[in-house]
Amino acid sequence: MRFDFRPTDDLFAKRAYRKYVPRVPRKAAGQIFLEVLKLECKAHLRNGKSKAMTKDTITTPSTDTLMEAARQLGDKKLPPIHLWNPAFCGDLDMRIARDGTWFYLGTPIGRPELVRLFSTILKKEDGKYFLVTPVEKVGITVDDAPFVAVDFEAAGADDAQVLLFETNVGDKVLAGKDHPIRVVRDAHTGEPSPYVLVRDDLEALIDRKSFYRLVEIGAHKDDWFGLWSEGAFFPMIPSDELHAE
Repeated sequence: MRFDFRPTDDLFAKRAYRKYVPRVPRKAAGQIFLEVLKLECKAHLRNGKSKAMTKDTITTPSTDTLMEAARQLGDKKLPPIHLWNPAFCGDLDMRIARDGTWFYLGTPIGRPELVRLFSTILKKEDGKYFLVTPVEKVGITVDDAPFVAVDFEAAGADDAQVLLFETNVGDKVLAGKDHPIRVVRDAHTGEPSPYVLVRDDLEALIDRKSFYRLVEIGAHKDDWFGLWSEGAFFPMIPSDELHAE
């Protein structure tokens, strides 16, 4: 039986698939694919090569352009991991730090295409994180959220405003009822930690510079200071506390 998993559309994944996953039984193919991921990590560690992730040039978009971008992004297919429920095969020595850096065997993974590949087969179940194929599932450690929102674009104003976030692995998310923003405040320090839902219970921590920019375009509603996006209001802090600060 041919292994029919296509992890992502990027060139690295295509090369890995063609090179390492030939016509073999599904179980063997799943084992091979996970071993490929491990081997690619080890090769990166040996070579010591790293490529910096880049971002698109910041532009001033309109509401229509952001909505169109969101529709186009929605057409990009990810692996149907919600349909996969393989047996748990143990934990992998892999960790996602709070700043979005992926580590393997304690060393950062510097290849953006490899990190992107991992991110497309990431799944959360009962508060725990796993990398999955159709036939295997391995656990990994996530310090906070698996993604980081490193930038955003805003268009419109008040309840007509839309916010389009970009993550460290290239996902773009239009905040709204299906992708809500939430803020968690530290019980001791009051320090806010803002998040936006990317997909399937996987969130992105909004980085500090983006959060400061969001505060500048916030609004008040029903005694709360928060953000509008796609007709939804997301409260961040009580208005009286903001004024007190």
